[in-house]
Parts: sequence; C-alpha cells; structure tokens
Amino acid sequence: MNLEDFKQEVLNLSNEDEKKVFTQKVFFHGIPKVFENRENDYYTFRKRISDHFEIEFFEILIVGSSKFGFSPYKFTDFSYDSDIDVVIFNERLFDKFFELICDYQYQIKSNEITLTLAQNRRFIRFLKYFTRGWMRPDLLPQNTNSFKELKTVWDDFFKSISHSKSEVGNYIVKGGLFKNHKYAEKYYRFSLEEIKYKFETI
Repeated sequence: MNLEDFKQEVLNLSNEDEKKVFTQKVFFHGIPKVFENRENDYYTFRKRISDHFEIEFFEILIVGSSKFGFSPYKFTDFSYDSDIDVVIFNERLFDKFFELICDYQYQIKSNEITLTLAQNRRFIRFLKYFTRGWMRPDLLPQNTNSFKELKTVWDDFFKSISHSKSEVGNYIVKGGLFKNHKYAEKYYRFSLEEIKYKFETI
C-alpha cells in the first residue's frame, strides 16, 4: 500500500466497524516495510526484544513509517533518517509503571514532591497518554531517581539495538508500551480521525 492508496481508504471509512477492520489490517497486520522480504529477520528482531523484557514475541510490533513505508501522520517517505517505532503490549510491564506513577501522584498530593510549572505540564502530558493505556518513556517524570533510572535502562536497551546493532539495520530504534493490544488498537483507531482531517484539508 502506498500513500495514495492509504489516503483513499482512510477517506472512504464511514463507520466504526470499518475503522476497526482497517486498523487491525493496516496498522497491526503484515511485515513492516523495513523488513520487506526478510520475515525471519523480523521474527528474530522481535524475539530479541521479547527475550530482554521476558514477554512473548507476538507482544511486539513495528508501527509508523517503518511499517508503512511512509508516515501516516506527516505524509513523508520512510528514509534512513526515520526512526523505527516499536510498540510493546504487556500488562505486567505496564502495571509496574502504573504502581510508580500512583506512588508519585500521592507524593505530589502530600507535597513530598513539588513540580515546577514545566514539570507539571510535562506530567500532565504524560498522563494524557498514560490514561489511554500508553506509557511514553520520553515523557516520564525526571525529577526522581527511580524514574531517571527507569528511563535510562529503557533508553539504553533500545540504543543497544540501534545503529546496525540488530536485524533492523542502521536506524534509531525507539520503544513505547501499551497496557495491552486492545488499548493500542483503540488509540490508533481514534487517530484515524486526525489523519482523515489532515487528508481533507491538505
């Protein structure tokens, strides 16, 4: 599927059932463009990540421009400057972050932690994604040692499989975490409205 085909299919989506099928078929099914004709390498790449996090390989997928061959949000082609966006679906991993965020919220409430205006804005932005079942490591609070260490460990692992250090090739690999596949599907299904609006206005 190229960008024009993608555009026409998105513009023709008329109800929630069609959006759900489209999301499952296009966002989560098939071999990513970056692994085109390299199905075994894609499995090995996912298995490498699943072994690290001690989860199942099918709980890891590639999304974004490296999946499609173009960005479904920026409408730019996939290139060597593009990142490889990996999403993980695992409730056990997500719940670990949930417990920390819960404790962090109580610390704020009891004034054990005081946020600057910038930190508060960042935390609110993090929570907007987190309450939709998506943990974004790039938005994790960075004013406690526990979160700093978590982010460092997370980032260091994905750096270890970037820049030709894994099957994906010479790209930067970034990872995000969804509570489960259902939340990821819902997120991307609703993002179709934003994509459709952009197509209608460009």
